[in-house]
Amino acid sequence: MHLLFLAPDHPAPHRDYVHALKEIGVQVSGIGHRPAAQLDDEMAGLLSHYRGIASLFDEDSLLNAAQEIAQRAAIDRVEAVDELLILPAAHLRQALEVEGTSVRTATLCRDKTAMKEVLRQGGVPCAASAAVSCVAEVREFAERIGFPLILKPRAGLASQSTFRTDNLQELEAAILELDVHQGSSVAIEEFVEGHEGFYDTLAVDGEVRHEFISHYYPNVLVAMRDRTIAPQVAATNRVDSDSYDELKRLGRKVIRLLGIETSATHMEWFFGSRGLKFSEIGARPPGERLWDLHCAGNDLDLYREWALAVTGQAAGQPPSRRFATGSIQVRPDQDGTIASYRGLDRVWKRCGRHIFRSNVPPPGTQTRPMRLGYLENTWFRLRHKSYDELRAMMDFIGHTVEVHCR
Repeated sequence: MHLLFLAPDHPAPHRDYVHALKEIGVQVSGIGHRPAAQLDDEMAGLLSHYRGIASLFDEDSLLNAAQEIAQRAAIDRVEAVDELLILPAAHLRQALEVEGTSVRTATLCRDKTAMKEVLRQGGVPCAASAAVSCVAEVREFAERIGFPLILKPRAGLASQSTFRTDNLQELEAAILELDVHQGSSVAIEEFVEGHEGFYDTLAVDGEVRHEFISHYYPNVLVAMRDRTIAPQVAATNRVDSDSYDELKRLGRKVIRLLGIETSATHMEWFFGSRGLKFSEIGARPPGERLWDLHCAGNDLDLYREWALAVTGQAAGQPPSRRFATGSIQVRPDQDGTIASYRGLDRVWKRCGRHIFRSNVPPPGTQTRPMRLGYLENTWFRLRHKSYDELRAMMDFIGHTVEVHCR
């Protein structure tokens, strides 16, 4: 098989997917933003052919580059794992007449409003939502549904540019931030109270081959607004428990209704007083290297499993469910230069043998903005056979470690 991978020149983990494909004998070519001369030796050695173009979002340039590569070796499949490239990849598949996620499915997985309309019609419990492109439409929705409300880009990434509004004053501020007053189309939806988590799968021909369930502590929108919070992600090893059956049924129904065939998926969900609610789904792996948690907890190379799936091969092995895994970030007390830490010795003494990866920048390091996500500045990744003990260790780290800046 000859597989065309979009943006192999992006930072890891993109290279993990390319490595996995090569390891199972796939010929891999790439199109990226970086000129060929700027590829590092390792990536250049992994790719059979490569074209650098100014923009992967320019469909004509993307198609021309793909056709140049196809003249050397016929392209059997096109894949992308970057959220922003899911739709360009689908358009390229259609133009090249190769298999993979369709334009319809990619569009639905990018447009939150259209996605929820399809799912709502299919009986999936979703928050009330609409696409709005003027101030009058925002105000009408607010009057009809009531506060609190969420406003966000229709094709936004995670919690970036997402606003919770609890009153008219906050709603007007969000309208200005998202340029709705200038005609920008955004998604507005009812705020759903409840615990937030995600459901990751590898789907093959529309059926779930591998599945993983994780929890956020606290919910993402809360965590991204307050630097005093040490946010956690916990991937459970209790996936086979009856308590998750409803979630797994919901995930499978969403995959079927959106027409997802062979793809990684990343689905966000809420559970509260009104039961289980769907939030959104992407036809791609999660960001923040969250697959690494699934790998570490299940004695599984999920990147290789992805490569086997997209090339039409059988699964390599089942997940072991041996460990629960988690990731916790400890934010600096302010932006600036890291001056000192408190509590690290206590953390290494209690949790050290369970920490399988960490990042503790030395004093003198310039901090990175909190908005960039959960793998910036200081973080720890752990695994333990007990989910409850995992959570206890992450709580201990969050309460113990302090990062002081100047």
